[in-house]
Order: sequence, then C-alpha cells, then structure tokens
Amino acid sequence: MSNVSAATDMGLIFLALMTLWLYLPGFIANTFAMMWGKWLPKTGYGPWPIDGGRVMKDGNRMLGDGKTWNGLIGGSLTAGLLCMLQVAIVGTTFDEATVFVSPLIGSEDAWFSVGGTYLSAYILGVFLGFACLLGDMTGSFFKRRRGLKREGEVSSKAPLLDTLPFAIMVFLWGQLFLGSSLLASNELLLPMAIIIVITPILHRSFNLIGYAIGWKDVPY
Repeated sequence: MSNVSAATDMGLIFLALMTLWLYLPGFIANTFAMMWGKWLPKTGYGPWPIDGGRVMKDGNRMLGDGKTWNGLIGGSLTAGLLCMLQVAIVGTTFDEATVFVSPLIGSEDAWFSVGGTYLSAYILGVFLGFACLLGDMTGSFFKRRRGLKREGEVSSKAPLLDTLPFAIMVFLWGQLFLGSSLLASNELLLPMAIIIVITPILHRSFNLIGYAIGWKDVPY
C-alpha cells in the first residue's frame, strides 16, 4: 500500500508505533472488559460467566469466573467507541509525518464501511475488540487445560498464555478479514511481529497500573 510504503522511510520503530495506534481498540479491549466485569456487577447486573460454570473432564472450569458476558460484550462495544474517538481526533486522511493516522484509510470498499465514517469506525473497533477478547479467552481455555489457572493473589504462572493469544488473534483477524484496509497491509507484518514480542512487557505494565489505581484486584 503506497501510504505505508511512504511511511517506511521513517523507520521500523515508527511503523511499529503506527501499527499499535491503528490496532489500539483491540489492544486495550481487555482493559475495557475488565472495567465492565468489575463495575457492572456493582449495579446489580451480572457477572455472567461465559462458560456458565461448566467444568471440563480435567476437573477445571472451561474458562472461569474471570471471563464474563458483560466483559466480552462491554469490552467489544467500548473498543468501538475508542475507534470512533481515534477518527474524531485524526480525521480520515494519511499524514506520513505522524503515527496517528486514520484506521479507516483504504477501507472504502471494506465490509465494515457502512453508514458513514463514524459507524464504520465503530464497527471496526468492535471487530478488533472482539478479536482481542476471543484471543484472551483462547489463552484462558488452554491455561486451564494445563491446570495453570490463577488462584486469588497467585498468578497462573503462564505469562505468555496471558498475553500473546490476544495480540496474535487481533493481528491475525486484521490480516485475514480487513481486506484493502490499511490495517491489513503486508508492510505492517514485521511491525506486528515486533509488537507481539514486546506485548508481555506492555501487558504487565498496564496490569500494574490498573492494580495501582484500583481497576484490578490483582497485579497480573
């Protein structure tokens, strides 16, 4: 894609930051899900575990109480709002001098390009948020099959399964399903790989911040 090719002159770090910005709704959907999972039950609604309390043959829950419908739905929908905010801030143009470019670039004929700019942005954000949370649930499922569930203040001791599945899922879905969109550009593959490598550090940092300000009950 010519826009991204022009930006490559700014360097790989520049492209990695731009990729992180473009996929931001997917990368912090977990934070939104955590907020919905923590705060909505205080109003008397939920939590509603996605696995419905189902116990698998290995004696462990399928997903556990940490994966709820209020988190999945609320996190995905809020990611859509974030994508709308991104478009409101940067518009719909491409400026190769900044990493803050519109996530809607190249999406004129994409499946999510319906009903105008902001609705398109909202659908894209929900899509990225859902991909993130599906990846997170996938990691949780395999952790529990290996008996690596968390217990109170003790983490699951599986940092890669805690962090990598959601990042891989977001980027994979972007490449597979976003067609001609800037987010599906092949030039972003190497930056995506770099981001995946540093995702455990980013995820840990966000968790520590969330724990420090009271958004999380545990620092992981």
